[in-house]
Amino acid sequence: MRRHCDREEGLTLMPDLVRHAILGAGGVGGLIGACLAHSGASVTLVVRRESLAQYPRQLRLESAFGNFEVKVACAAEVPPVDVLWLTVKATQLEPALAAVTDLASVRAIVPLLNGIDHLAMLRAKYGDKKVIPATFAGETERVSPGHIVHRTPFARLNVSSAGRGLLGTTLDELQKIGFECRFIDDEQTLMWSKIVFLAPFALTTTAADRTTGAVIADPVWRAQLESCVREACAVASAESAKVDADSVIAAMMKMPANMRSSMQKDVERGNPPELDAIAGPILRGGRRHGLEVPVTKNLVQAVEQRAGFAGSLLK
Repeated sequence: MRRHCDREEGLTLMPDLVRHAILGAGGVGGLIGACLAHSGASVTLVVRRESLAQYPRQLRLESAFGNFEVKVACAAEVPPVDVLWLTVKATQLEPALAAVTDLASVRAIVPLLNGIDHLAMLRAKYGDKKVIPATFAGETERVSPGHIVHRTPFARLNVSSAGRGLLGTTLDELQKIGFECRFIDDEQTLMWSKIVFLAPFALTTTAADRTTGAVIADPVWRAQLESCVREACAVASAESAKVDADSVIAAMMKMPANMRSSMQKDVERGNPPELDAIAGPILRGGRRHGLEVPVTKNLVQAVEQRAGFAGSLLK
């Protein structure tokens, strides 16, 4: 029989009884899955059916939080769980959702995708109450199946306050390991706070094909980075988010110099970059509010050229 307590904001499970599934066992999903399993939670990785038989039943993590291996379960479909973490690329979301065959067996869905537009799609498909908006910041990579390397000294997980009842104890456990976790009341601020940081970082590092430190050290690229932040913050403010460009730029100056964006790595590997998810909200928001975002547009065009395709974002 489950132990639980009821709070005004909802049912709170004891940390050792919360069941988690990770749909997208890449860098972010692998890091979260490994840390949750290390804390004693039940974790199932949802992987492609054709990979299921060979996929390792353990996660190996190399991180500033510690180096360890933990056992996990694997499945081709999402099993009955309390929390389903969606950690796939935005470009892979719709086909990945085929693994969710029994929505009634999932209490909550926590998407950690880049961008904003996925929230409307998920809510239309699964209902407002199932979807708990959240964002993740940090550089982490799956170097092989089941092997995760977390490269930054930080991992920041921000979650809508709507998830406090279910996820409160889970975030407490992650903080004990080393995560920085916060519940945020305002959804626009939660989601745009990541966009105004991620988009300029991803676009400049990819367009320049340089690390964060190399971008900041070059006066021309640094000026583009800062201008892109200010354009993104202007759009975010028009969308009612509470963001401050000077604070974002100051935080960027403190990032590890060797950081590289996932967009940069995708382009290097010949994978489609998440331009629509990451830069799309700024471009579309700029059009909605009559705001010019020329630096963002130029950076998008440069990324498209490096990736070898002409996209539709600038049309």
